[in-house]
Amino acid sequence: MNSLAALRIKIFADGAEKKGIIDLYHDPLIKGLTTNPTLMRKAGISDYEAFSRDILETVTEKPISLEVFSDEFSEMRRQAIKISGWQSNVYVKIPITNTRRESSLPLIRELVQEGVKVNVTAILTVEQVRGVAGVLNRKVPSVVSVFAGRISDTGRDPVPAMVSNLDILRDNPTAELLWASCREVLNIAQADECAAHIITVTHDVLKKAIKLWSSNLDAVSLDTVKMFHQDAQAAGYKI
Repeated sequence: MNSLAALRIKIFADGAEKKGIIDLYHDPLIKGLTTNPTLMRKAGISDYEAFSRDILETVTEKPISLEVFSDEFSEMRRQAIKISGWQSNVYVKIPITNTRRESSLPLIRELVQEGVKVNVTAILTVEQVRGVAGVLNRKVPSVVSVFAGRISDTGRDPVPAMVSNLDILRDNPTAELLWASCREVLNIAQADECAAHIITVTHDVLKKAIKLWSSNLDAVSLDTVKMFHQDAQAAGYKI
């Protein structure tokens, strides 16, 4: 049976539940971790810095991305510098624009020139990737997160765009293209086939991938039949 570990792409776990983060950090399949304010709020986290520093006591080697949460660039910059200083494996997530659709590229240029490792997030277009590529520092590692799942939510195939994005970044050896907003296990295979460097996968999709990757389809079919039968029996259905 083919293994997820045999894929070229690096799998990063995306989540904000402490136990899941710690467990997956210790899993050799997982090469890095990411989170964001939305996931943190859903997990009931109220103190951003305390939670982040607590996680970083364990997550010391693999890369982890933590996001700024201001909508003002001056405050984004302050937060980014502070977050970056917490630990050397931290990448700072900077959204491609603020809520007023003002470009973050000038800020990103400043941060990478100061040596901050950035993860530019919420990207959906090839034009946005081209803009990011123009401001990155080749001497500083960076991640370019394209929300392929959200592209597919609009009825568009994200694969051609991801291939184009990879070509744009090809001349920058320190920039990695990340397939974000993974919706299903198939996306892992798609991201690997188009040669993206990283895919972020939520904890629930990871569990499904680990359980079902390259499973025998006849066996999956039988399991499905058994599920229908067991549920009908449990419900006591009669005709």
